[in-house]
Order: sequence, then C-alpha cells, then structure tokens
Amino acid sequence: MGAAVDVTHPSLPPPGALAHHEFEMVVRKLADDLAHGSDASVFVGSGLEYAQSRPYSPGDPIQQMDWKVSARTGEPYIKEYDTLKRVPVQIILDTSGSMVATSTRLSKYHLAVWLAAALGTVAQRRMSPVRLLSGGSRSIRSTASLSRSILRQSMDALRHLDPDEQTHLAEALDMMRATSKQRSVVIVLSDLHDPDAIDAILRTSQAHDTAVIELQDPAESGALAAGFLRGSEAETGAQFLAGGKTRWGIDREEGRRADLSRGGIDHLLLHTDQNFIPEVRRFISERGQGGRS
Repeated sequence: MGAAVDVTHPSLPPPGALAHHEFEMVVRKLADDLAHGSDASVFVGSGLEYAQSRPYSPGDPIQQMDWKVSARTGEPYIKEYDTLKRVPVQIILDTSGSMVATSTRLSKYHLAVWLAAALGTVAQRRMSPVRLLSGGSRSIRSTASLSRSILRQSMDALRHLDPDEQTHLAEALDMMRATSKQRSVVIVLSDLHDPDAIDAILRTSQAHDTAVIELQDPAESGALAAGFLRGSEAETGAQFLAGGKTRWGIDREEGRRADLSRGGIDHLLLHTDQNFIPEVRRFISERGQGGRS
C-alpha cells in the first residue's frame, strides 16, 4: 500500500493516480471526516412518511411543527416521520470538459469525484439509498441502492476524466426528475457552466430537496497572469481572444448563490486551492438545521 494521504489538504491527489485499494482507503477517511456531526444533515429530506404528532419538547426542530394540531389543541405539537434516514440521495456529478480544465493540482473534476464518493458513503451509512448520475456525455444510470458495490462500480467509472466531454447537466437533472418516483435529496456537484443548469436545478427543487456544491478554479474569478492568448470554451468549443486584464465574471465569494436562492436552494462554493473538508462538513451539518441559505 502506498503512503498515507492527508485528505484535509487541497493537494489531495487525483483519484486516477491511486490504486483501487488506496482510493477506497482515502474515500473512507473523507467520509469519516465529513460525517462528523451530520446526523441532522443534507441526507435528511422532507419528503418522508408521516407517522404521528406528539407534544413539543425543548430542542425539537421548528421545521417539524404541526401547526394544525397546535392550533386545535392550543399546545405546540411536532410531526414525527417513519424511516427518517431512508430518503434516497441522488448525486449528479458534472463530468464535462470545463470541470477538467485546471490551474491547480486538484481539478474541479477530481474534487467532485472525491466528494461524490465520500457523500455517497456517508449517505449509505445512514441507510439512505444512493443513486449516482453523470452530468456529461457518459452514461451512469444506476438505481438508488444501499449496495456499496454498486456505488463503487459507479465511482470507478468516474475516476478517469475526459477533457473533451460535453455538458448534459440540465438534461441529467430533467431525466432524474422524470425517473424518480419519490421525493429525494439531490446533490449537484458542478461548476455550473452549463447555460441551462440553473433553470434545471430550480425545476428540480420543486419536487426534491436540492443542494448545490459549486466548484471553482482560482483562475476563473481573477485576471489572467498573461499577455494575450487564444482559447476555446470547454463546454461549447467557442473560440475567444483574452488579455492579461480579462476577467471571467464569476464571483469568487458568491458564485451562483444569488441565482439559486430564488428556489430556496442550499449552495456551497468550494475553491480547488483551499481546504474543503471543514466547509463541506459545516454545510451538510447546518443544512439539516436550516443553517444555510
């Protein structure tokens, strides 16, 4: 086995650089780190089966108040649900070319693969069936399952990147909605360069509890450290000429949060050159408590 890897450091190696057993080892370590304090988390959705109402106790979440029973009795009551941890978790991973382009050792694509593997592992440990889908050209059409082997097979298909892959994030989200028979937690891992992605995410949020983890390369939000250059847009192939003062219009601090807030969608912006573990841990923990917008 190779040397141990510090998974809290932004120089986390690409998944494809590790042997299978090393990849599994690091993913399990990531999952353990992200699971800390996340019992009330991104993995608990609201589309659950109602069981009963009971009197309110101090510390109960206000989101579960049964307002009708409370009004009728004059006392606060809480709704309780069955199979709280069995909400399906559907992870949509953007596998398109723009996720591959990078100015740092850890690309947006690699970060998304690590997160998908770790979040899927945490969800399954909490007895939530996991379904993984590609937001690019490749086909990964798994069904929601508690089987770790199915998740592992899906992750293995994602470990190797394709810089020429086209984006189909919006199509993947619409397909997921059309083939989902029950409300679920949907986690989108993407740089959101698909021009139709935001509208598709907003449509998804109407039927599912939706969270977006947006990935950003440091070069996308700042000026180029260069003279003039010719390039092509990774998603569309469109040619462009850029200069040293060119800025790309991507907010380094906010990303696409304002666009997603219209649908009440939880949003986390991660940079590939920064430590992401604390931010993701906080995100999955606070989301279940209504702590992020």
